[in-house]
Amino acid sequence: MQEAKNTARALVKIGYDGSVHKFFRAANAKERFENELHVLQYLEEKGCEFVPRVLGFDREKLELVTSNCGARVDHMGEDKMQSIFAELESFGVRHDDPFLRNITYRASDGRFCVIDFEFATILDENEVNGDRPAATPGNMVQRSDAEETRTLMLKWSGVTECGPIRANNEDDLLTVAFDKMEFIYLAREGEVPIGEFDYVFAVSDGMGGERSGEFASRFALDNITKLMPRRFRLSPVQNRTGIKDCLRDLFLGIHQQLTLLGETYEEGRSMGATLSLLWYVSGWFFYGHIGDSRIYHIPQGGKMRQLSDDHSHVGYLRRKGDLNEREARFHPRKNVLTQSLGSNAQFVRPQIGEIKAKAGDRFILCTDGVTDGLWDRAIEELVVDPPKSVANAAPAVRLVTSALDEGARDNATALVIEVSHRAPAPKGP
Repeated sequence: MQEAKNTARALVKIGYDGSVHKFFRAANAKERFENELHVLQYLEEKGCEFVPRVLGFDREKLELVTSNCGARVDHMGEDKMQSIFAELESFGVRHDDPFLRNITYRASDGRFCVIDFEFATILDENEVNGDRPAATPGNMVQRSDAEETRTLMLKWSGVTECGPIRANNEDDLLTVAFDKMEFIYLAREGEVPIGEFDYVFAVSDGMGGERSGEFASRFALDNITKLMPRRFRLSPVQNRTGIKDCLRDLFLGIHQQLTLLGETYEEGRSMGATLSLLWYVSGWFFYGHIGDSRIYHIPQGGKMRQLSDDHSHVGYLRRKGDLNEREARFHPRKNVLTQSLGSNAQFVRPQIGEIKAKAGDRFILCTDGVTDGLWDRAIEELVVDPPKSVANAAPAVRLVTSALDEGARDNATALVIEVSHRAPAPKGP
């Protein structure tokens, strides 16, 4: 970790994923730690978007881990500064150190933020007395969700193929499960009852000269294994906003590292990767995406829809309705991305979303090698109602094999995740 501040009151370090680690020390360190933790959790419950999010804490070490709110601001008018602290008070918190040193600028969304709440006061008298308000149901992953989904099963299949043209496979995929104690790489096909584990499914398509594209996709997926369990382990409250913040920070962290590697090594100067992932947590699927790989959702008895946006100008034109599927598919600039991880991009804005897990749900993650070979209707048919000639193959195998048979020339990768009810236990005699 990189040291950002070292004073008598606190040591601040920045993690390789961009997270901020603050270690409290000196007089009243424990009280200041508890106050900042309490205030930030309160502000999150109130929906305040311009303060750090708590990612974890350690009371023994007096360590508080938060999201990064950007760079400190050097110059600002007095009226503007007062308006920012006044906006904070509208959420029920008074900052008792209301000076410029506690204002930052977050470039990802162009927002001025407020930091360092060890000296801050919650204005509600009930809060001062320690009576925390209940978190809003819409913002929490409820225990009832977890109880309900213990009757569900997860089934998945994944496959990646080099294809007929490329000498190496720049695609990759990941299937893992983890909890607070262990991390498990899963086989590419499997079925399990949902228990206390989280599950992550992801595909990535690398780009770059020589073998740097192959490295970029593997690097992107390897970082999931490093960051996701750590965030899960440190998080004091599993709420939906915090999980989406975790995903966003994951994407930004991978982008920063790929960019740095590209600047350091000549052979990797233009390397980059797409990344599309699905993270199951206590009855919900959270998804993160950047690039032109895709995430589809097929609900029980419903039509397939694309959850992810293609991050290209052609994808934008299709979303606007200016191009249909055929026109977009044969457009000469369809593979020119506007966003990817690395690739010399200065800023990235990953797409983050969520969807409640229900029996009968199917999710498809695939790279452009699959969508170059198959129309959307063919993808849906191969997963839901495949021809008898391929019905015995796993869904992901059907997609990749069919895409290559239909003329796809790129690497082709697919992951299919299915949710079903667990079969009831047989009754005794």
